Amino acid sequence: MKKFEQFAARPGNPNWEKLIERRQPIYKREDEIRSEFARDYTRVLHSLAFRRLKHKSQVFFNGAGNDHICTRMEHVYHVDSVSSTIAIALGLNEELTKAIAIAHDLGHAPFGHEGESILSRISQRELGKNFWHEQNGLRFIDDVELLEDGERRLQNLNLTYAVRDGVISHCGELDKNCLRPRNELFDLSEFNEAGKYEAATWEGCVVKLADKIAYLGRDIEDATRLGYIGEQKINTTVIMHSMIIDLCKSSSPEAGLVLSPEMSEQMNEIKKFNYENIYLNPRLEPFRRYAEKVLTELYDSVMGAREYLMEGAKADTARLSVKSYINDFGEFLQRYTTEGIANKRIYGDLSDDAQYKQAAIDFLAGMTDNYATKCYEELIEC
Repeated sequence: MKKFEQFAARPGNPNWEKLIERRQPIYKREDEIRSEFARDYTRVLHSLAFRRLKHKSQVFFNGAGNDHICTRMEHVYHVDSVSSTIAIALGLNEELTKAIAIAHDLGHAPFGHEGESILSRISQRELGKNFWHEQNGLRFIDDVELLEDGERRLQNLNLTYAVRDGVISHCGELDKNCLRPRNELFDLSEFNEAGKYEAATWEGCVVKLADKIAYLGRDIEDATRLGYIGEQKINTTVIMHSMIIDLCKSSSPEAGLVLSPEMSEQMNEIKKFNYENIYLNPRLEPFRRYAEKVLTELYDSVMGAREYLMEGAKADTARLSVKSYINDFGEFLQRYTTEGIANKRIYGDLSDDAQYKQAAIDFLAGMTDNYATKCYEELIEC
């Protein structure tokens, strides 16, 4: 069935050198046995941004204490599983597929898509631009997230073009039943809205479809477990398997990555059911209001600490007089503004309003639900 084998992202692909290109040379080991994409996979796996996904909500509040509800990390592994199964069947590069899958949600805000909407409203008001997690994922990969190199210096993740491209192009909210990679391998800064372009590889397109297959099925299971809907009428494991098999049978390099008309209609019906019964369920309203309160209050608090942080108040007495997360933010700023560091300096002059506001949004976007909640509780302490 390996119908896409000759189009896979492997040596011999006409775009191969561009696909494995990194923004900066990466350190080499003489005994290295991993491919470039396998190195990307482990670089993401060992990053702190990836570890934080276990305390970020997928749909239902991660702080609810139910160990069996899907978190953002479990969702990422589900996408990894679905997409790699498809890639193997179609003859595509499994290592690239897995690397894109494990990295695809690194830029997600706390509190799921509700947190993303809140940060977007803040960003529109303060900076005149949208916040969307696919673009923020690329920002974290390129500029924010750090990893120790062989000499224990902190450096940016510096992933390959193909993985970075797969992250920023993975938006699965748009209903497209036929996916095929774009031809142009342009600068990824040209992505200025979610879903504007398809991925540059078949592997990236597979992850985009796998993302939807994974979240539609698991969200029904979680909603049933929490009593948001009655006992589910479909077996989500069976329907996910059926979608995977249907996609592999229906797709070809000529037709693109497609579901059969019957399965496409079924996917759209499930998505409609999920929106009506889960994502727009009135029971989520308290969670939405809580997330709004937490993130807006924390943003205002961080902005209000600007003078303290700009003056570089480091004395113990000064540090004790402010909330601990303000000092955390100060350390965050120092990592990206200090001369002589190995990673990229991304903020420059913090006396500039836009630079400081962007830093505040980046700080909030990197939070877990748990950490944001802890900071808010500290904020409201008397």
